Amino acid sequence: MRENCDSTLLALLTLQAAGGASAPRRMLLEACGTPANAIAAGRPAWRSAGLDDAQMRALEDADGTASQHSRRWLDQPNHHLIGWHDPDYPPLLRRLSSPPLMLFVAGDPTVLWHPSIAVVGSRSPTAGGRDNAFGFARALTESGLAVASGLAAGIDTAAHHGALAVQEGLTLAVLGTGPDIAYPRANAGLLSRIAGRGAVISEHAPGTAVRREHFPRRNRILAGLALGTLVIEATERSGALITARLAADAGREVFAVPGSIHNPMARGCHRLIRDGAALVERADEIIAAAWPVAAELAAALRGRLHAPTSESAGETLPLALPAVPLNLNSPKHEPDYQRLWQALGHDPTGMDQLVERTRLTAARLSSMLLVMELENRVAVEHGRYSRKSG
Repeated sequence: MRENCDSTLLALLTLQAAGGASAPRRMLLEACGTPANAIAAGRPAWRSAGLDDAQMRALEDADGTASQHSRRWLDQPNHHLIGWHDPDYPPLLRRLSSPPLMLFVAGDPTVLWHPSIAVVGSRSPTAGGRDNAFGFARALTESGLAVASGLAAGIDTAAHHGALAVQEGLTLAVLGTGPDIAYPRANAGLLSRIAGRGAVISEHAPGTAVRREHFPRRNRILAGLALGTLVIEATERSGALITARLAADAGREVFAVPGSIHNPMARGCHRLIRDGAALVERADEIIAAAWPVAAELAAALRGRLHAPTSESAGETLPLALPAVPLNLNSPKHEPDYQRLWQALGHDPTGMDQLVERTRLTAARLSSMLLVMELENRVAVEHGRYSRKSG
């Protein structure tokens, strides 16, 4: 099994090092089934998949040296590579018009399947904008969702910190560099914290330095992984607006926080609202709008939990759920859910009171309540929960 894993990894890194357009390499993987088969198929299959001459020469001349740094990085604990052929490839990301060929992941790869909201905005926000990013991220994470962002200065950094402020909260950082390079450098410590709590993701090999053209492509992955994108403070010419447009193109919800007409950082948000983005003032408005896509993701996860691995037919992947689990397999008969149901009444009840009644943690209750909301059994209003009539 180890030998199979090594050969698959080497073949996948060889495909990655070939460079060029990713669509032909995705087509080659689909046609051949595994990375090793794709490399062994030879020029007729490569040409049929659409690889250009430079890519075919790169595959023929590959000696493994280009991928040595990647292999050393992958040998470290909690470092992973997920290819297009892999059943663990995030299902929401597959829907993009130009999905990445593979993802380097530092941390827990199952977090990529966890329902998340992307939070983006200005690199130079106002103090109020930074507070809003922290507050929205914390509230979203308390609800059981993950928060995704791009590790940039400003709003991104505040959003990651807001998610990390919640015990067992999850956050994802999608990078435009290699997964081992923080940009800005001041966020190196934050990158390490995110890898320990959630996941750091990049389509670029370890060691890939900062390149301006990588960041718009990074934004498509960020928008594609999330159920929706929240923009908090952005100028009219902002990378955050690119992420919002990519989210809309992928069929995801776009949310914007309004601001003062005198704040130039609010103009991008106001433009998004004029163009059809949802004006939001509270996290629960985002949660309600994200339900339909979350339900689809839950169905995909249920299917994945019973799917065979790519290397050994008939075995099931021991896919661990994230630290704040969203168990969407109708768990109403489980003891914790029964205890929560008994603690809920027809009058709205706050989280503190539910914690006291059930003796469960707020993080555990938040994820359970989100499941029950998705099942249409619980109503939420201003952070208070009640049984739904009927």
